Amino acid sequence: MDVCRYLIVYHFLAFTFFEVAACSEVSIIGGKDVKKRQPWMVSIQMDQNHVCGGILIQDQWVLTAAHCEQTPITSVTVLTGTLSLSKGSQRVGILGYEKPKTFNARTKKDDIMLIKLNKKVKAKPKKIPKKEQDVPPGTKCVVKGWGTTHSNDMKSSDKLQMLEVTVVDRDLCNCYYKSNPVITKDMLCAGNKQEKRGDCWGDSGGPLECKKNMVGVLSGSTGCGDPKKPTVYTFLSNKHISWINSILKKQFNSTAF
Repeated sequence: MDVCRYLIVYHFLAFTFFEVAACSEVSIIGGKDVKKRQPWMVSIQMDQNHVCGGILIQDQWVLTAAHCEQTPITSVTVLTGTLSLSKGSQRVGILGYEKPKTFNARTKKDDIMLIKLNKKVKAKPKKIPKKEQDVPPGTKCVVKGWGTTHSNDMKSSDKLQMLEVTVVDRDLCNCYYKSNPVITKDMLCAGNKQEKRGDCWGDSGGPLECKKNMVGVLSGSTGCGDPKKPTVYTFLSNKHISWINSILKKQFNSTAF
């Protein structure tokens, strides 16, 4: 029996199947409404239509996925401080994007981006970890987003949704994707064991939280609600944390005088 077949059979017997799946631009299917306000959770919008999720990590900076970049930036706004897209409390424009030069949309390498807002917002940001906090396979985590709640409907959810997912072993994830993309140490996979439960259109850029700590940013997957295609996340590895801090430090130093 080859390694991939062994991993798949073992995972099926020990844990059943996954707990999330996503589309290339990943709503949360089979999730539930978030009840408690998440002041740091933002909706990235194009012409006031939801495109991606994002995380406010400083009063003028949003963390999201690099493939969420939209142009022209004059048509892009960020909605903050709300659980409902129709009742957003604050809408702000953006000044620009910062993303790694190594980002590759096909391989999902370094699918991470910072958006600088055109003004500071009054909301408590979400802290990124000081160093990577890798999570072992089987760990229960939570993903949140405003993406569509039906795989055949492109309309985003008005209410912020959440879904519990389980971290999947990287080698096993590589087997399911046949190493296309290759799941590296700078990525994480997480899924849901039930079909028709997972991410789909509009959840990209949203947070993966494990034990209330943010550990990843939703990058994407293949299909909607397919247990055999766990969602791929950009892991907040030491490499990515260092990149984020370097951008924030550079911006701070350039505006300090």
